[in-house]
Amino acid sequence: MSLAAIETHFTGLDWAVVVGYMLLTTVIGHALSGKNATIRDFFLGGRSLPWWAVSGSMIATEISALTFIGVPGGVFALQGDWTYLQWGIGSILARFAVGYWLVPLYFKKEIYSPYDYMGAQLGEGVRRLVTALFSLGAVLGQSVRVLVTAIILTTVTGMRMEFCILAIGAFAVVWTLMGGMRTVIWTDVIQFCIFIFGGLLAFGWLVGHLGWDSITEINRHAGPDGAIDKMRVFNFTPPWSEPLLNYTFWVGVIAMPFQNLAAFGTDQLNAQRIFCCGSAKDARKAVVWSSVSLVTTLLMLAVGAGLFAWYQTKGLTPDEAAKFAENANFVFPVWITTVLPPGLTGLILAGAFAAAISSLDSVLAALSQTSLSAWYGRKKLEQDGHGAAMVFRSRVMVVIWAAILSAFAILLAGGYAQSENKNLIDLAFGMVAYTYGPLLGILLAAILPGRRSLNGLITGVCISILVVAWVRPELRQLLASLGANDLADALLASRPAIADPWFYPINTAITLLCACLPLGRLSDKKV
Repeated sequence: MSLAAIETHFTGLDWAVVVGYMLLTTVIGHALSGKNATIRDFFLGGRSLPWWAVSGSMIATEISALTFIGVPGGVFALQGDWTYLQWGIGSILARFAVGYWLVPLYFKKEIYSPYDYMGAQLGEGVRRLVTALFSLGAVLGQSVRVLVTAIILTTVTGMRMEFCILAIGAFAVVWTLMGGMRTVIWTDVIQFCIFIFGGLLAFGWLVGHLGWDSITEINRHAGPDGAIDKMRVFNFTPPWSEPLLNYTFWVGVIAMPFQNLAAFGTDQLNAQRIFCCGSAKDARKAVVWSSVSLVTTLLMLAVGAGLFAWYQTKGLTPDEAAKFAENANFVFPVWITTVLPPGLTGLILAGAFAAAISSLDSVLAALSQTSLSAWYGRKKLEQDGHGAAMVFRSRVMVVIWAAILSAFAILLAGGYAQSENKNLIDLAFGMVAYTYGPLLGILLAAILPGRRSLNGLITGVCISILVVAWVRPELRQLLASLGANDLADALLASRPAIADPWFYPINTAITLLCACLPLGRLSDKKV
């Protein structure tokens, strides 16, 4: 079956479902958006949103098309298994830490972001520093989510990757401008429901046609000699034995708590939802109950196992085999398009498309808010927040950031096409490795007692980013594209062997330690 044949399975009925779903979601989001007369309404939803909706929005943002496509693709890949589930241990631990430790600190005063808290503790220079870090991390991380959905769209429709990315960006701008955080959160809840429906439908279809016992048997004895257990969950290989392994128990319990503490405690994409709750108690419940996302991950791992068994049983055409060997992330979109009946294909694709938009509109709202806060200062933002001018500026910033992020997603698509590692989960977590460690280090510097140096913080941030750039492939790809092949080769030859998740605790420690260097006194902490 050729790619053209795959495209022909996406029928006019599917297109009608996609268009109808997007229009319906837009109408519902607008109806639930309420008024956005002030900055507080636009960015915090008036702090009147129910905790369960905020929690559902967190899950939808975390899951998105990345989990929907990347997790099954990871299981289907040659050496894929269920060891990604180990990362959930650190994820749950971190959410409880955020709910019971950070949320009370944040709710002592009405603030718009963790960066307001850090700025209040360490000074205006630090607030601008962390805002710049967040902006960099948001563009790097969110571009992967846009890329994932663009891969789905281009696979099943044949549209150019660039057009798919621009379409996602355009819809995200409309949704964000339409209703601010209220629309963002309620549309997130809708996408979460569609994703769960799509996952359950695929799982039920696979089990109904193959049987769970058959799926388990095929996955337990995969590979040419049957020696690969694709349903293995735990890997206790120590990091000093195989330092490049991402999915181990030790990464899950040591490195990933730092990642998730940064994701929910310092990344405005998630933290902004916390501030939409009416009280610290509701915010705590929203964060802790978002741990339910692990169930969705488990569901998609099971779908990945079902897809592997499906193609082992039904067989692959030469074109399918070549396509899946090129990139295992194609497997679920191709299966959805070629196996499910018309209409259902359109509904699941629409859910994936809308989920990418809901994730993007979330980060656009967060980027707009933090940019205005850094530019005008917290005091002026609050003073002018009831005026139409500041709300208008926030909308302009949404459009500007959408253009920047879409442009970077197009650049990332070119680099991803040339990359040897096609694992989208690895790509997403690797991109945020640039900023999550430094952000968490600065937050700890703001909370823990002692003197802090702004110059030391800047030094720690720069060292952290350079270390990641040394090991990650993006800098080498950029140098090669500029013709500096010798320098790119030198970086490749000198890089240490270390898995990306270890940068979260390492760079947290680097940033915190540098903050204590006597490079200019910033403040005395009394917490």
